[in-house]
Formats: sequence, structure tokens, C-alpha cells
Amino acid sequence: MKKLLYILPLCLALQFGCNNAESTEASGNNDTMNAQAGGQEAVQDDVSQKDVVKIAVGSPDHTTLVAALKQTEYVNDLSNAGPFTVFAPTNAAFDKLPAGTVDDLMKDENQAALRNILEYHVALGTYRKEYLNNGQTIGMANGDNVTIGINGDDVTVNGNKVLAIVPASNGIIYIVDGVLLPPAKK
Repeated sequence: MKKLLYILPLCLALQFGCNNAESTEASGNNDTMNAQAGGQEAVQDDVSQKDVVKIAVGSPDHTTLVAALKQTEYVNDLSNAGPFTVFAPTNAAFDKLPAGTVDDLMKDENQAALRNILEYHVALGTYRKEYLNNGQTIGMANGDNVTIGINGDDVTVNGNKVLAIVPASNGIIYIVDGVLLPPAKK
């Protein structure tokens, strides 16, 4: 009981001392906070596992996808907690589209169409390979569905081959060899 009487004041002193230090820091220089403005994508962290956007930004095979995310202002959205399943087409996948398609989609007046295509590559939730089934449909962020194909160890999405699977801090990325085009609206 006597030990408790000595420990309690010590704990209170530490708590008040820490709170006072925090309030001094909070009322001090705000340059650090202002330097990090810009949302979740502006967070600098070289230690933790990267989110889906940071993985794409770091990949030389996904520069077209990153440019499209920037054009539609989706970088911050996909940097958030998620979880997301992203089917990420490579630059080579975008190159398979008819000539001029990507350039046309990147125009400001076509932003709605580009957003629809990008949203067709993102599902809310994490769909791990071991839980996918042949013929399974997954609802995408744009409201349409994709169909998963499983043949042995090979996985496809709408017939496009999954080249690699990359875990991210806010979900999972399936790198695909084709751009997923949403079904035409009826």
C-alpha cells in the first residue's frame, strides 16, 4: 500500500509533464504540419509497407496508370486506409488499346470516362487469391462486375492474365496484362 502512495504521484507528475510538452509543441512551429498538407499521399514513410499508390508510383511498369490516377485526382483516394483490391494494368496493357485511346482519355473533357475505367479496376475489400473461385464475380467501385477465372495456378480477370500479386498496406494489387473496359451502359 505504501508503494502505491509513492507511485501514484510519480505517474501524475509524468502525465502532466508529458501533456505540457505536447501542448508546447502544438503551440510552437506549424511548418511541419503545413509541409505535409495534401492528404494521405503526402505522408512520408520509408519504413512501413507501402500503400497501393506508393507501390504503383515506384513501379516503372505503371507510369500510365499513375498518370491516369493523377489526372482524375484519385491518388489521395487510393492512398487511404481501404481495404482495396486493385487490378493494375501495366504500361504494356495500355499500349494494347487502339492508338490514341490513352491520349484521348487523358483530356479534361473525358475525365468522366477515365474515372469510370479506373473505378472498374478497384474493388472495395481485399480479395486474396486463395479465396477466389472460377467464375466468381466481384463488384467494382463503378458499380459493374468483373469475372474471375481460375485454371490451376493461373488467375484471370475478365480474361486478362494476372501477372503478379503484390500485397499493400491498404489492400492487394493484381498486376494484369490488359486494361479492363467496363461494359457498355444500356
